[in-house]
Amino acid sequence: MWLGCPIWGRKDWVGELLAPGTKTSDFLRRYAEVFDAVEGNTTFYATPPEDIVRRWGEATPQTFRFCFKLPKTVTHERGLISVAGATERFLDRMRPLGPRLGPFMIQLPPSFGPPRLSVLDAFLRGLPRDLRFSLEVRHRGFFSETPAEKRLSAMLVEHNVERVVLDTKAIYADAPIDEALRVAREKKPRLPIPTVVEGKNPLLRLIVPPDPAMAVPRIDAWISRVVAWLAQGRSPYVFLHCPDDFHAPRLARTFHDRLAERLGTESMSPWPAERAPAKAQTSLF
Repeated sequence: MWLGCPIWGRKDWVGELLAPGTKTSDFLRRYAEVFDAVEGNTTFYATPPEDIVRRWGEATPQTFRFCFKLPKTVTHERGLISVAGATERFLDRMRPLGPRLGPFMIQLPPSFGPPRLSVLDAFLRGLPRDLRFSLEVRHRGFFSETPAEKRLSAMLVEHNVERVVLDTKAIYADAPIDEALRVAREKKPRLPIPTVVEGKNPLLRLIVPPDPAMAVPRIDAWISRVVAWLAQGRSPYVFLHCPDDFHAPRLARTFHDRLAERLGTESMSPWPAERAPAKAQTSLF
């Protein structure tokens, strides 16, 4: 499996996850010493220049995985219509990363509902087969085992596209609401959890508060499901989010270590901020 956070660097991670004195230009390289995957949310807003893509590849081992979002011009502004050229140009820009490319995330807005399944089908049919993709839907019509959800599931199997699982349950639980949690509730939808997730590489985006009393029960619930996926020979991607993503690395560590306990494997090695710079980081699994 692959484990990571929604971003690879924050200045306030220096001294927390990253070693004191780490430069911004080294954030990705040092992050990749700890985690082996990251969400690429930045590409939702802008396509990076060629030299930036090259630097990302140079900063990470071949075993690392980027899971980039397709640009919002494709998914939100044009709604997957007449976007073949824009999609191809974006994918070609990212191709130099080669084996580091995990599934590209196709995140659709809440307005993209069941009546537009034919649009989605045409878009998926036109995607290149040598790259991997995961789809995140946010319209409630695609949940709760509705006929539309069943048609969607069959479509994803046909096109070999994974379904992104977004779990926001914990941030909507009864709890004191601070500013970060209020903003998270405004931005993240409150949706059911898909009961059926097909494919070899399920992608979980788990959003939990930093309070262990609220976070750990949701983490443990997903650990049980991930253990089952692994037993089935599946290789999931798991990303830990938090209303304030300063806490995301520690939540990801909690996920890793509680999963390792279930599997009888080793806990996560010390972070760059916790060890001598010369000590090498072992792989997660």
